[in-house]
Amino acid sequence: MGRVLERLEVARRALRTLEEVAYLEEPSPLERDAAIQRFEYTFEAFWKALQAFLREREGLEVASPKRAFRLAHETGLMAEEEARLALAMADDRNLTVHTYNEALAQAIFRRLRSYTELMGRVLRRMDEGHSL
Repeated sequence: MGRVLERLEVARRALRTLEEVAYLEEPSPLERDAAIQRFEYTFEAFWKALQAFLREREGLEVASPKRAFRLAHETGLMAEEEARLALAMADDRNLTVHTYNEALAQAIFRRLRSYTELMGRVLRRMDEGHSL
């Protein structure tokens, strides 16, 4: 589980940086954009930790975030509603990378709290080495 532990630690550190800004009530445009940037790298660290966990714990190889989220549900690591939220999170992450739109940035920022909480719950489950 060495690779998993390493990936989990990276994801936890990234998540802590996101938590610093995801709960701001009225962020400035700069704070909002920083939060979205932190979301992007936290998402990457999170799904890479999940990928390593699924490989080492379940013997499953995954090459994409969405497949990892579906398998996390199938293996009991995520509830169905969490998997749906994770899939929406992947869509939002893709939107942040490919285009900039003020209204989209505001909408994604409003969803960061639920994404932050989801990633925290799933990381804790992986830390504990068990499912729901």
